[in-house]
Amino acid sequence: MKRNSLVLVLALALVWPAAVAAGGAQIGAITKRAKQLRGLQISDEDEQRLGEAVSERIRQRYGVVQDPAVHRYVTLVGTVLAQASSRPGLPWRFIVLDTDGVNALAAPGGYIHVTRGALSLLRSEAELAGVLGHEIEHVTEKHTMKAIQKSKAIQMGADETLAGNSALFSQLVDRASEMVMAGFGRNEELEADRNGVVLAAAAGYAPGGLGAFLRTIMERNKAATEKQGLFASHPEMQERLDKLADVIRARKLDAPVTLEARFAKHIAYTPVPPGGVATVAEGSAGLTGGGSGKSAEGDKEEDKGEEAPKKKRFGLSALRAPALGGEKKSAEVTGSGASRGVDREREARGGSNPAPVEVAVSAADLAAFKKEGQLP
Repeated sequence: MKRNSLVLVLALALVWPAAVAAGGAQIGAITKRAKQLRGLQISDEDEQRLGEAVSERIRQRYGVVQDPAVHRYVTLVGTVLAQASSRPGLPWRFIVLDTDGVNALAAPGGYIHVTRGALSLLRSEAELAGVLGHEIEHVTEKHTMKAIQKSKAIQMGADETLAGNSALFSQLVDRASEMVMAGFGRNEELEADRNGVVLAAAAGYAPGGLGAFLRTIMERNKAATEKQGLFASHPEMQERLDKLADVIRARKLDAPVTLEARFAKHIAYTPVPPGGVATVAEGSAGLTGGGSGKSAEGDKEEDKGEEAPKKKRFGLSALRAPALGGEKKSAEVTGSGASRGVDREREARGGSNPAPVEVAVSAADLAAFKKEGQLP
């Protein structure tokens, strides 16, 4: 018995140094690799490429309203704001998504999306300016890019760049798409609110536009048994409204222009109540799928999918898509009799045509637009 114990002790004495050495080598390799990694560095050119790719996914998910006149009007309003922003030189694009869901989304590099459903609830050009100003500030402050860098979800090798690295760029597109669709945190949303209302006023619009729209959203959801879409925001809607009022008062923002009549002349969508917004069944749609192209209003198909989980974080730009994978959208949707628990705004069904609508706005067009609206 004692002899066996002695043999075991000798064996361990021989094996242990080798094991320690092997473990040390592995730790050394890991440490060396960690030192070779660096934070994600993104140039303005990379940011624009990224925004274009994310925008394409958003367009595939929701479709695009194929109405040049609507796009031209939204582009004119957006361009007035963009020129007054801290990044006027970006190639700004303003895109109207073909869905009844109430939503606005900002992709990096100057790609601003607003849904047909959101436009249907707006009552003036000042309100539209408030919404677009908020989204523009997400871009100018590089909220998506900073969030990715802070999370360290994607790191680059010491000698790597995004240029020519398709695999790394694809990972970045995936991550950015998730963040754009899932929404920003409390600080980013409040910053976009604060800066957006200042931007709208600097462009000549009445600063209360964003707050008026948020109050419309509160009214829209007052009968909901669960928080829906914009009403499920983080921070809470009332906090946002209070802070907007504080900014307007502290900065003495008093631009007078609202332009209800001009807005009504160009935008004539009818709002669809929350219960009438058709949704895509959970798990049946990704950011790369197309829709059926039918109007969500009046769609009475049976709910064949599972309930969508509630999302905790959401701001003006965060009505989340059902999934981020490559699966194609099926015709499976939920109608007005959907089961409780589905967030109809976030999971809203989109149209079938993702093609962008090209709009050319000249300096003369913009000057005439501003003069007509008595904008500075």
